[in-house]
Amino acid sequence: MSNAPLHPFSSSAIQHPLAVHGWDDDWEAEFAPYAAQGLVPGRVVRVDRGQCDVATPAGVIRADTEFVVPRDPMKVVCTGDWVAVDPEGADPRYARTILPRRTAFVRSTSSKRSEGQVLATNIDHIVICVSLAVELDLGRIERFLALAMSSSSGEALLRTSADSWESGAQPLIVLTKADLVPDPATLGHLVQDVEATAPGVQVLTVSSHTGEGADVLGAIVADGTSVLLGVSGAGKSTLANALLGADVMEVQATRDVDGKGRHTTTTRNLLVLPGGGVLIDTPGLRGVGLFDAEAGVGQVFSEIEDYAAECRFQDCAHEAEPGCAVLAALESGTLPERRLESYRKLLRENQRIVAKTDARLRSEIRRDWRLKSAEGRANYSAKRGGRV
Repeated sequence: MSNAPLHPFSSSAIQHPLAVHGWDDDWEAEFAPYAAQGLVPGRVVRVDRGQCDVATPAGVIRADTEFVVPRDPMKVVCTGDWVAVDPEGADPRYARTILPRRTAFVRSTSSKRSEGQVLATNIDHIVICVSLAVELDLGRIERFLALAMSSSSGEALLRTSADSWESGAQPLIVLTKADLVPDPATLGHLVQDVEATAPGVQVLTVSSHTGEGADVLGAIVADGTSVLLGVSGAGKSTLANALLGADVMEVQATRDVDGKGRHTTTTRNLLVLPGGGVLIDTPGLRGVGLFDAEAGVGQVFSEIEDYAAECRFQDCAHEAEPGCAVLAALESGTLPERRLESYRKLLRENQRIVAKTDARLRSEIRRDWRLKSAEGRANYSAKRGGRV
C-alpha cells in the first residue's frame, strides 16, 4: 500500500495556518465560493449544545450553529467538519455552512426511526481500541469493523487488495494494555485471533505504560485525521495522552473485576498531534448499532462472501440448499461456526435497520417470513402423517 498522503498538499496549503488541522488544496478549492463572500474557514474541534469550537486561521473561536441545523440528523455539525464561519468582528459569530464531507463514521441510534448518528467526519484512519485486560469479544470487533468499512461519503469502501481500500477511512485495530499479557506466546495467539477476525486489517499491540508500539501507531496517525473508537475502559484516553505527549485527556482506572471504565471522555474532541496529524477522541460507546453497513459486513466476512460465490444457486441462503459452498466449508472445518453465526446476525440486524425506512424491503421480509412459516407447517404436517 502506498504511503503517499490521501490528499497531497501544495506549498500554499502547507503554509496555511490551518495546515496542522488538515487543510489542503482540495479544501481550499471547496471553500473558494465562501471566501468570495468574506467568510472564514475553520475546522470543528468540539460541539456542545448548539455551539461549536472552531479552529480558524486566527485561533479557536466559539460559533453558533443556528444556521446549519437541518432536519436530517446526519447533517448536523460534527467534530471534524470543515465549516465557513462569520469573519472576525461579527458578534455573535455563526457557522454558515458545512463543506461536503469526505468520510463519516456513522452508527444507528436507539431511535425506532432508524436514524444515524455521525460520530466523526473527514477521517483517514479509524483506530478501533480493544483492551487486552479482559477477554476478547471478537463479535464486537467484527461489529466495529463493519461500520468502519462502510464509513465513507455515503458509499461503502471498496477493498482492492488484502490491506487497502479504494476510498474512505482506513481501519486499524489497536490492542491496548499489552503489558498485562506478559507471555509472548499468549499475546501472539490473541493477535492471531484478531487477525483472523479482521482479514486484511492491520493489528497493533500497544502499551501506554511501557511505550510498546506507540512509535508505530504514531507514524500511522501522523498522516491525516484519525478517530479513536472503543468501549469504556478500552484505554482510548490513555492512548491519546501517549500520542499527544501530555496528560490532556482525563483518565480513570478501570475496574479489576470486569475491566470496564467510566466515560472519562464526554465529548468528541479534535486534537493536533505534535508529530503531525489530527486525533479525534470519542466517549466510550455502550452500543454499536449498524447503520446501512451491508457492504461493510461483506468485507469483514470476505471469506464467507468468497465461498458464497461458489454456491450452486446465486440466491443461496446458506441454510440447507444443495451445492452450498458455505455449508461445505463449515462441515469441513475450514469456516468456523462462530464466524458464520456472527455474519448471519449482523446481516439480519442491518436488514432490520434498513427495512425501517424501506417499504419494499419490509414487504420482502414479510413475504419470506410467510413462506418459511408455511413451509414449516407443511413439514410438521408431513411428519404427523398428514394430521393437523
